[in-house]
Amino acid sequence: MSNIKINPSRLSGTVQVPPSKSDVHRAIICAALAKGTSTISPVAFSEDISATIDCIKALGAEVEADGDKITVRSEKLFEVEKADLQCRESGSTVRFFIPVAAAGGVNGTFNGKGRLPQRPLGVYTELLPKHGVECITQGGLPFEIKGRLKPGIYDVPGDISSQFITGLLFALPLLDGDSVIHLTSPLQSKGYIDMTISVQKQFGVEIGTDGDDYIIKGNQSYKPCDYTTEGDWSQAAFFLVAGAIGGDVTVRGVRKDSYQGDKEIAGLMERFGAEVERSESGVRCRAKELEAIEIDASQIPDLVPVLTVCAAFAKGTTRIYNAQRVRLKESDRLAAISDCLNRCGAKVTETEDGLLIEGVDSLKGGFVEGYNDHRIVMSMAIAALRSSGETEISDRESITKSYTEFFDDYKSIGGLC
Repeated sequence: MSNIKINPSRLSGTVQVPPSKSDVHRAIICAALAKGTSTISPVAFSEDISATIDCIKALGAEVEADGDKITVRSEKLFEVEKADLQCRESGSTVRFFIPVAAAGGVNGTFNGKGRLPQRPLGVYTELLPKHGVECITQGGLPFEIKGRLKPGIYDVPGDISSQFITGLLFALPLLDGDSVIHLTSPLQSKGYIDMTISVQKQFGVEIGTDGDDYIIKGNQSYKPCDYTTEGDWSQAAFFLVAGAIGGDVTVRGVRKDSYQGDKEIAGLMERFGAEVERSESGVRCRAKELEAIEIDASQIPDLVPVLTVCAAFAKGTTRIYNAQRVRLKESDRLAAISDCLNRCGAKVTETEDGLLIEGVDSLKGGFVEGYNDHRIVMSMAIAALRSSGETEISDRESITKSYTEFFDDYKSIGGLC
């Protein structure tokens, strides 16, 4: 992979963020499970979304792309006895598809690259054999399943990745009996579960709730539909932080009524002291003097790297906590963002479940490792804006995992790279 060199600058202007990766993943899977023809638009073909498209094709669906719209034809879904599912580096893809393939009775082998083969899948090895599915793994990928998923009661910890719960929510309505997902501990990243249920509803599937339980009626059918995706708050966060630390940036395409947990970025920028204006078409963030705050990251783990960048320029000491799951992403993001920022002159200290960030006036630039992690690379590109010298970041291509056009948008509003 190549490096990218960034000079200090001020971002000012308007950016249209790409469609929500989380929303698009869910819509593609629901469309594949609906026997018929569905369309989804707009779609940005990041590496993660391409992985999900590859997997529905491996299970028998057909996909046709036309610009930023895809058409999914799913009449032949599950008409394969065995499937090789290549998940690239997408944790969402592998965790969503393991129970989906099992619901269809497909014997599947899941593979991936990068850090994905080491990311946790133990929830499924504990859970699925109790419900008719054999799991063959040495602890990660490759991960092989055999058998057909059976309905029943699924006891699931709530403090694991919500991706496991979403995978079960996709699969269980297809079974020939009713099921319950019972949370054995408080739920984290609830917004992502709410998003899953919302997308399922648009495709004709209903999920009930009863306290800490999700009630799933069996023998349901996903219905084809024409689905319009929403903008990505996770990607908007980079540009809103750029506004907060010294710019004036408007992000278009994000919805105030979104189920995305990362929409909390706007409120967090206000808490830091930035000036935030919301409208039906987007959100604007302008720089003001920033003050340190306390951040519970349990519902917003993907925001931790860029929030650390914002905190690096806030007067006082910011504490980010309940972020231990961030260590299990494409990199150990607590260690990675600490290392990168400290190399550039920040004052970041790791704790067991988070970070302590003492604010400084500016950074000095220098070379940093991108850790082959899209969120680390993009976060450090924002940090580079308020540096006294050039910042060089490795692994620039890692952004194709989620936001291929990031540096084009960055340059369009004043970034120098």
